[in-house]
Amino acid sequence: MKTGMKFLLGAGVLAVVALAGVWLLNVRDEVNVNTPVALAPSDSLIARGAYLATAGNCISCHTARGGQQYAGGLGIQTPFGTVFTSNLTPDANTGIGSWSSAHFWRAMHNGRSKSGRLLYPAFPYTSYTQVTREDSDAMFAFLRSLPAVNQPNLPNTLRFPFNSQAALAVWRALYFKPGVFEPDSQRTAEWNRGAYLVTGLGHCSACHSTRDALGGINDSMALAGGLIPMQNWYAPSLASPHEAGVADWRREDIVSLLKNGVAPGASVTGPMAEVVLRSTQHLSAQDLLAMADYLKALPAAKATLEPLAPAVARTANTEKNTKLYEQHCAQCHGSQGQGVPNAYPPLAGNRAVTMASTANLVQMVLNGGFSPATAGNPRPFGMPPFVLVLSDSEVADVITHIRTAWGNQASSITPMDVSRIRANQAH
Repeated sequence: MKTGMKFLLGAGVLAVVALAGVWLLNVRDEVNVNTPVALAPSDSLIARGAYLATAGNCISCHTARGGQQYAGGLGIQTPFGTVFTSNLTPDANTGIGSWSSAHFWRAMHNGRSKSGRLLYPAFPYTSYTQVTREDSDAMFAFLRSLPAVNQPNLPNTLRFPFNSQAALAVWRALYFKPGVFEPDSQRTAEWNRGAYLVTGLGHCSACHSTRDALGGINDSMALAGGLIPMQNWYAPSLASPHEAGVADWRREDIVSLLKNGVAPGASVTGPMAEVVLRSTQHLSAQDLLAMADYLKALPAAKATLEPLAPAVARTANTEKNTKLYEQHCAQCHGSQGQGVPNAYPPLAGNRAVTMASTANLVQMVLNGGFSPATAGNPRPFGMPPFVLVLSDSEVADVITHIRTAWGNQASSITPMDVSRIRANQAH
């Protein structure tokens, strides 16, 4: 009996210690919101805030399709349920009209709402915590200058226990640490500006990183590539030369990709097309060059060089696969996969074709797509969808062909690989 009591007492003490630890981790570096409200902002501060909100691509998530800008209501699907974005307009009842700049800073820096409730990391405060107070205040000034929209926030539809504040507190204790960006004194001012934009406001790691079963990102895997949850698009590694690393690119070509959506031998599609459309094409040349500096330096610190996947043996199906390619693809991409300059990307030697993940290839063949229409590329060439034209086996065959032809060395894919993505899209 005494042994049992000691065990229960010890377990109780451990539970209390664990709860205290979770609580302490959730209130560290907590922002004091009982500060005076700032004076009316200047036009220059509002303009700066608008630019910073664009760098953070806030409009994409906080605007529902067909809805008012920044009024929220967009459902973000996660493996744990759907999170609906909030109203950022200055409506006093449904938006942030009753918030102070300190409340907004706490949301950005600590991931807490005005009431103190913990926010879900679909709002990427794990990256936004690096934003400086000055930039946060400028963004708040911009949002307060918008027309007020009375649109109540929609309730999230997360499954238990993920819909509880207790579970969220544990998640934050495991994965979130508040902290403002600190420049690296060993780097140039341009590199530091690029790091601030890529890792902070740009929150690039939110997509370009692998998440674990709880939706968390290990710091060592940030920007190392990952499948975007629920979207079935793979955001390639920004460090690996086999995926989207740009260490050997000219800075001007990196800027072109971020500014125009296209660069020599490369173009953006899928979720990245929206990032360019709504965010990076509007950034200054100076900031884009700074981002290029940071991205070019990534491999020295982060790259893990993966060997190319082994090439598949040429089989009796090679002739059939070649005919599929000639019938459906060669007109644009060329008989030898050479592409058409300034129109259709080459498939021969294209790392987007040969990287380990084939998710994006399947997405493009099934659904087609366009690069974003930008000032530098106002009429992008697109790819038609083949979802109603090709079977899963035919999609797998033509993708296997382009991954193994013209000197490409990559693994084959199966009809099941295609079927999984097609089935997920149906839902």
